[in-house]
Amino acid sequence: MGLEVKSVGVVGLGYVGLPTSIAFYNANFRVRGVDVSTAVIDMLKEGASPLVDQTEVLSIPEESERWSVGLNCDILEDCEVILITVPTPVTSNKEPDLSFVEAASRSVLRSIPRGRNRVVVLESTVYPGVTRNLLGGVCEEIGLVIGTDVTLAYCPERIDPGTDMGVGNIARIVGCDDPMIGESLAEMYGKTTSAKSIYVGKMEVAEASKMVENLQRDIDIAMVNELAQVLPKHGVDVEEVLQAASTKWNFKRFTPGIGVGGHCIPVDPYYYIQLARDAGMEPLLALSARNINESMPRVSAFEISEIIRRKKSETGGSVLLLGYAYKANLGDTRETPVEDLADELIGLGIKPIIWDPLVQSDEVPDRFERIDSLNASPSVDCVVISTAHRQVLEIDWGSLKDISGCSSIYDGRRAMNKDVMSKLGWNYSGVGASST
Repeated sequence: MGLEVKSVGVVGLGYVGLPTSIAFYNANFRVRGVDVSTAVIDMLKEGASPLVDQTEVLSIPEESERWSVGLNCDILEDCEVILITVPTPVTSNKEPDLSFVEAASRSVLRSIPRGRNRVVVLESTVYPGVTRNLLGGVCEEIGLVIGTDVTLAYCPERIDPGTDMGVGNIARIVGCDDPMIGESLAEMYGKTTSAKSIYVGKMEVAEASKMVENLQRDIDIAMVNELAQVLPKHGVDVEEVLQAASTKWNFKRFTPGIGVGGHCIPVDPYYYIQLARDAGMEPLLALSARNINESMPRVSAFEISEIIRRKKSETGGSVLLLGYAYKANLGDTRETPVEDLADELIGLGIKPIIWDPLVQSDEVPDRFERIDSLNASPSVDCVVISTAHRQVLEIDWGSLKDISGCSSIYDGRRAMNKDVMSKLGWNYSGVGASST
């Protein structure tokens, strides 16, 4: 039989889980949210969002019988469906780290009542087989019977923080061994989005889909990052080439930059790499893309050092990095390439000074100097656009040139028009920019 859902539990209230929780609340479900962070729960209970995202205003429910949050999975007892939306990073050896999924799964599965066939849906990015083997293994270990006590499913999170692609307008796919429950879950998710929500079959299909989606993006970005290194050596600006190529109907446009960050694109390819190696195959394309994208902070640091070297004979110098978050208009620093860029600059004897109006002070490592106001900027040898926040793009560039005592700018996100910047008195350079 199908599934009647009145209450939805969400475990992990970050950039994915919190918007998802609110979407279900707005669709008239009862929602129970769980997070291990006391600070997150305290803010939510005060009606405040713990997220920094200038592209989305989240209205946190207050004083509602349909909304409650807490630190323990005990509050999930009345939930027919429980979603797990926790991080899936990689280890220092670039191997999948499923520890957060395992910990959350154990907490959830131990809390569900027996004999009521609760549905547990994993949304975290994994490779095919994780939902069945990891969550299924925990079920077997603690004596839960699949189909009687619990049914497992997978529905990949697809929101794009910092853009208008949020919970309310993204397509959803559901994988589940029980087709009737799978269809019911697709219908349930469909109430939170204006896009399609479909059942795709077994869990492994949905798991592989999310992994492949981000693997493709990583490969596409690697192509333009490689072009950004090759074309300028022939006197050609990569942005002009990409703009021209975009006139063809089937060309997919990406922009080169100082590196790729966040919780998906720098991470998910390693889940595919592990999957391929488990199958006895070395995934050359995925590895090459990762190598190119991970090299961009080093490539950019060298280009910045060359700008400084042309200005002054002595070694060293300093740069002002505009932005530390991995993505524009977010305060999220997970896997930010700006950290690698700053470290590469230090390795070249150049001091990075960081300004980011959206990132909390404790998110920037102590080894870097940070300023809270551009008016406090010391004289530097180069200004770098490292994150294209709205506040960065709207800087008074004439005033910054006077304050920083610098007229050299390196656009690490190709966010500014080089002709406009030149007219404002800046010596413009950037990722993939030609010097001729």
